Amino acid sequence: MNLLPLPAFADNYIWLVHDGRRALVVDPGDAQPVFDALQRWGLQLDTILVTHHHADHTGGVDALRDATGAQVYGPAREQIPQPLVRLQGGDHCSALGLDFQVIDVPGHTAGHIAFYCADLGGAPAVFCGDTLFSGGCGRLFEGTPMQMLASLSALAALPAATRVCCAHEYTLSNLKFARAVEPGNAELLHYTARCEALRAGHQPTLPSSIGLERQINPFLRTREAAVQQAARAFDHHNTSHDEAGVLGALRTWKNQFT
Repeated sequence: MNLLPLPAFADNYIWLVHDGRRALVVDPGDAQPVFDALQRWGLQLDTILVTHHHADHTGGVDALRDATGAQVYGPAREQIPQPLVRLQGGDHCSALGLDFQVIDVPGHTAGHIAFYCADLGGAPAVFCGDTLFSGGCGRLFEGTPMQMLASLSALAALPAATRVCCAHEYTLSNLKFARAVEPGNAELLHYTARCEALRAGHQPTLPSSIGLERQINPFLRTREAAVQQAARAFDHHNTSHDEAGVLGALRTWKNQFT
């Protein structure tokens, strides 16, 4: 089973999984990179997974479904191009002989879901859209810090070896912010150097892993004293000591960070 990120737009990734004959794609905001990949490797598109409703994740769904007859799975509570099978947390779907567990991860959008596969080519993987990024998390367009905290906690609880297949190449900018939050995090500094080398070679930094994100991602480290101290130093008017308050301060800080 092969797992590949297809670049789209300026910084999106459309994830492609294939067994040499059949394929599934995740969040195809643009149909053309998928058509090109299907032709290049002689694949038949079987399934489309959609994590949330934003156009850069759904824009290619209709063209791909109409051309291939692929089955579409997406969130139960969001406007996704129809027809599709609507899913919510606790549901499962199958594609290419793989089982995907659906996890509700609201915050970036109100009905955002993630797809977790416990064994995709010998290792687990999670397709998390714009909820968890390497070194960061999505903006809170439709949700609250409490919702995002719960969503990130659910993803952080997955096995450490789980590959994090998020939908944007935001890693270097996220790591720049993470270093401002935790300048003394040695693993973060080491990971930054690795990612800089990958991007210098025009290679993707993804997938990351849940185990690594627990070590370097400030949005998964809201219990850490250094992260809490940095968040409160930024938002000194916020006297909240709970994790949601810390995450909210971090997200506000990141929104204006340059």
